[in-house]
Amino acid sequence: MLRVHFTAQDLARTRVADGADPLWETVLSLHSLRENRTDPALAAWRQHAVRYGTEPLRTLFALVPPYGYFPDFLTPSASQYGVESGLEAVMSTPRQRLRTELTRLSGHRALPGWARGIGEGEPAALRQLARSLRTYHHLAVAPAWPRIARRVGADRELRKHAQAQSGVEAMLRTFGAPMRWRPPVLEVDYPVERELHLQGRGLVFVPSYFCCDHPLALVDEALPPVLVYAARETADAHAEGPRLREFGGGALRDVPGLLGGRAGTRTAARR
Repeated sequence: MLRVHFTAQDLARTRVADGADPLWETVLSLHSLRENRTDPALAAWRQHAVRYGTEPLRTLFALVPPYGYFPDFLTPSASQYGVESGLEAVMSTPRQRLRTELTRLSGHRALPGWARGIGEGEPAALRQLARSLRTYHHLAVAPAWPRIARRVGADRELRKHAQAQSGVEAMLRTFGAPMRWRPPVLEVDYPVERELHLQGRGLVFVPSYFCCDHPLALVDEALPPVLVYAARETADAHAEGPRLREFGGGALRDVPGLLGGRAGTRTAARR
């Protein structure tokens, strides 16, 4: 369980993000590609993503495992202003932070030799990483952006309405089972035990189309606190399946064979 500790100042500074975050959606969609879920609303998208985004996937899968830890620098706060702002922030990440986060990742899995260049902050390596993120986003995520924005926008309006009508604590009670508001602590379903003290900084809730299983927080508690959660489906979400046939239909069967990885279900939280 994740316990998020609020003060009165934190409550005053807590808000819902203005919309879908392009780099969070890009990174979390890499999980969705490798999950053993038969959700019909994702099947045709997976087929499209692998057909058109194969080249950058080899780079991105090395840094974003099917479950567990992935580096915080892949989802900078600047991404809220657009994918290019986010990529500029990725390339501007301080070298010490790059090294620290990749060292943490290497404790969970073996990294390819080229990842050392990212950890050393080499400009060419960072440009290649940004190019992979940009290419995959444009080829695989951007075509689905109208649906992503529609679901995230509907969820955001629900939370904002509760906050406008009855205050931020009322908004904190709208999340249902995954998050329970027990003042002054928000209890969040999480596979590991963790305490997060906001210390007056507030919290930004980021609704996400591709987030599932459980909400996600940044690992580095010195960064501005965010909590990414699965945007609630609306009544017209059930119509998404037929619309996704524009990508060519058919469930994705061979991500492991295509990319040399293993499909699975995320069962471990970020640590």
